Amino acid sequence: MDIEQRKPIASTTASGSPAPSDLNSLTISPDGPILLHDVHLLEQLAHFNREKVPERQPHAKGGGAFGIFEATHDVSQYTMASLFRKGNTTEMLARFSTVAGEAGSPDTWRDVRGFSLKFYTDHGNYDLVGNNTPVFFLRDPIKFPHFIRSQKRLPDSGLRDNHMQWDFWTGNPESAHQVAYLMGDRGIPRSWRHMNGYGSHTYMWINGIGERFWVKYHFHTDQGVESLTNIEAAELTARDCDFHRRDLFSSIQRGDYPSWTLFVQVMSYETSKEYRVNPFDLTKTWSHKDYPLIPVGRMTLNRNPDNFFAQIEQAAFSPGNTVPGIGLSPDKMLLGRAFAYGDAHRHRIGTNFHQLPVNKPKVPVQSYMFDGQMTYEHTGDAPVYAPNTGGRPWTDNTGAAQDSWAVDGQMVRSAYTLLPEDSDFAQAGALVRQVFNDAQRERLIETVVGSLAGVRPPVLERAFDYWKSIDPEVGHRIENYVLKGWSRPDKV
Repeated sequence: MDIEQRKPIASTTASGSPAPSDLNSLTISPDGPILLHDVHLLEQLAHFNREKVPERQPHAKGGGAFGIFEATHDVSQYTMASLFRKGNTTEMLARFSTVAGEAGSPDTWRDVRGFSLKFYTDHGNYDLVGNNTPVFFLRDPIKFPHFIRSQKRLPDSGLRDNHMQWDFWTGNPESAHQVAYLMGDRGIPRSWRHMNGYGSHTYMWINGIGERFWVKYHFHTDQGVESLTNIEAAELTARDCDFHRRDLFSSIQRGDYPSWTLFVQVMSYETSKEYRVNPFDLTKTWSHKDYPLIPVGRMTLNRNPDNFFAQIEQAAFSPGNTVPGIGLSPDKMLLGRAFAYGDAHRHRIGTNFHQLPVNKPKVPVQSYMFDGQMTYEHTGDAPVYAPNTGGRPWTDNTGAAQDSWAVDGQMVRSAYTLLPEDSDFAQAGALVRQVFNDAQRERLIETVVGSLAGVRPPVLERAFDYWKSIDPEVGHRIENYVLKGWSRPDKV
């Protein structure tokens, strides 16, 4: 019988032949033992044992959706990237997540949220891997494994531990700006739709005549920024651990498509050498007075995944994926992540993770990477080396790289040189004193006091000093609440 004439069947084996049964194993008599040659049973069980890939180390719990990015303003004076050419529309994917929680953790824990974007541009994939905060805890990637471990679980009990978190934070004062942000009202977004997203790092833009600029990305939610109080988050955690994932999926399903407006801050290449804070320090922001927001376009999420595992769990983002007109910067954390993310995907998903449909560019790929586990796309019998005489093209650009920057000096192991206005606590203090109002400071204090439960000396004293360095009054009030049991604010 021709394939076209074969009657539809309920299910098949992985090889495409009709499945013998999905309800009954092959046995000797109804009550007898199962037989080893029930290949369909063995195939089902063997695949079941392997159907989950290792979860991400950070950002394990998350969700996402597909959409479009429309460039609405002319920024061609800063970048030649076609993605940001006014009038262009680009397909994209967004994934939101928590940083520290495991795959089964609640969406509504107090944590930084991942804000990862993949743009399927006509020059290849551009990945913007950021967070819902404009800063981060660290500025050197060698500390990143230590940071993530401090936010996970103890090696003996397997429990999360406030003492361990504060031991790390107070041992790394550069974390102060991010911790102050995290302990404030925006530490628990009401939903992914109601939070901003940031590239956080500094990136390079290159225009059509080769001029270079430094940029920071700001995605402002069009739904408005809204957050949960500690009490609201606790109630939601008890009622629905997947609240944020459900909210995004349901919103798109009913046609209520969330959107974000993209703005950038732009700093000239030369100005960066004289700015009052290190413009590549991930723990710092740039003043909006010095570098006002410039509108670029709008991102809209309008399509849910058809299969969560294939399209979200296997989605692989890396800040190393850039396109013409966009480059990296001397930001140490960014340069470390440009390697680490791709390597994590090679371990977690497989050597050829980039060939999966969700990760595959929508333009032809001509790469000299070949073979490896789960190879699907290939180049047939074409030469697998360059240069070659077999007619397969290769690239040999020489001279100064278009997205390069000047550097000089000895190889050293050293932190960034801090400028007079560039202390670890300066911007954190400004956030607490100048951005937060009185009610927000009360809630900040309440949250910090709660997070210090179980923290032991000398880390506890270090935590008090940490907050006094951010703001003396706030630090003293935190110390008094913890040590003297003063009445705390009634509301959080």
